[in-house]
Amino acid sequence: MSVARRIFWNTTAQFAGKIISALLSIVIIKLITNYLGSNSPDTGPYGEYTTAFEYLSFFAVVADMGLYTVGVREMSKDMKKIPMIIGNIMAFRTIVAVLMIGIAAAIAFIIPQYEGTHIPIAILIAGVSAILNLLASTVCSVQQVYLRMEYSAIATIMEKVVNIGYLVLVIWVLYPGNPSGGFYQLAWAGVAGDAAMFGLNYYYSRKLSEFHYRIDKIFWKEVLLAALPYGIALILNTIYFRIGSVLLSLMRTKAEVGIYGLPLRILDNIGVLPAYLMNAVLPSLTRSIARKDGSHQRIVQYAFDFLVMGSLPIVAGTIALATPLVLLMSEPQYISNLSQGFVGSDIVLSILIVATMFSFVNMLFGYIIVADNKQNKLLARNAVGALITIVLDLIAIPIFGVRGAAFNNVVAEFYVACASYFIAKKYVKFKISFKNTFKTIFAAVVMGTAVYLLRDPTYNLFHLHNLNILLLIPLGGLIYIGVLFMTKAITPEIIDMIKKPHKPTAVELAATETIPHD
Repeated sequence: MSVARRIFWNTTAQFAGKIISALLSIVIIKLITNYLGSNSPDTGPYGEYTTAFEYLSFFAVVADMGLYTVGVREMSKDMKKIPMIIGNIMAFRTIVAVLMIGIAAAIAFIIPQYEGTHIPIAILIAGVSAILNLLASTVCSVQQVYLRMEYSAIATIMEKVVNIGYLVLVIWVLYPGNPSGGFYQLAWAGVAGDAAMFGLNYYYSRKLSEFHYRIDKIFWKEVLLAALPYGIALILNTIYFRIGSVLLSLMRTKAEVGIYGLPLRILDNIGVLPAYLMNAVLPSLTRSIARKDGSHQRIVQYAFDFLVMGSLPIVAGTIALATPLVLLMSEPQYISNLSQGFVGSDIVLSILIVATMFSFVNMLFGYIIVADNKQNKLLARNAVGALITIVLDLIAIPIFGVRGAAFNNVVAEFYVACASYFIAKKYVKFKISFKNTFKTIFAAVVMGTAVYLLRDPTYNLFHLHNLNILLLIPLGGLIYIGVLFMTKAITPEIIDMIKKPHKPTAVELAATETIPHD
């Protein structure tokens, strides 16, 4: 199997798993928003729930330290070292995660705005989820190196299934009609789901490679020095993407945190998609850049085309379906009422999805920088992005509330994407062809327009109401793919690469020399 096909199917498995996971996430969000905000988001419980998880994300990313990406890169160089690398990363992440979650909980208990709320205890419980999630992603990196991420997809789906089962038990059996009594159990539902995900990932990864906890001080020093710049860059990335929700909790109302937090939950499911592709590409990209024979150019171009083809329909479709998407996952009180000056989650989602488009492309250039071992160059980029966001948020949030926070996110993500491109170009020679980009834009506009025009006519079809998005999304996908074929944005070369095994070239043989074959 060629590298291109292996990468494609590895990424496809993750995408398919994420689509199923995203659909299950819609059920989870709907259950939680209805239970915590059965009357209105102004009641605040959903805002408290969102605040706890958004606050915790800043500490969880410190424990992450970028070790997933650096670990995949190092294991790809010499697969014989996988047990040593993964064992040490597991040990380090466990220690740091427990320490950081403890600090996060301790600080939450002394923040005046959180006093008398569910937030501090919720942060402590959600911290257990964060630790399990970090450990799951650690062992999952073994699957990534072997390009066997279908196992991770299964584990992610099981996480959602367990989460939903626990939520149903809490909402309809243990604490029906009592959101205050069941509040903490909602956080424990997340713990149960993450425990199932970690257990499955650990089982599948151990089938690929034997490993256990290790403490090698020399390795810790080496890998930390390599990961530290990227880890700090991830922390700064989290600041410029999520600081808006935290500042809203401190400067505005819990209700606005809930309004802002609902779109963030949606984008959390979308934002990981480019990482799936780039994590699959990273081993081959790292080796091709190291060979300095120009073989990375083809990988970069294909990755760019796939990321653009993946992001634009998501942006167009989300803008067209923002209102029914929000209604499907919450209640009418979360929808904008501009005649009364109320900006709801639908408008926030339409703004934030544009930032997601820039983040897709930014992912490619960031991974080129990491593959070339220049991750320290990401620090200044993300530091400026974080500074821009904080300054703009401090100015805009008191005046414009959730709109200001959302718009500032777009500005920061656009800056980071541009800065990433110029940094990557400085250290790695590559060219980006935009031949297919304009065709992709056209296809996305056609699809988005068609979906928007069909939104109202399909509302009463078979009494679907807001479930009409389950019809419109696949219909939009067919329209989009059809236009891509019509404009020849999907080339015969791409189709052949996916469909047909072929005799590998010398470049591909070199790239696959450390990847086991089926």
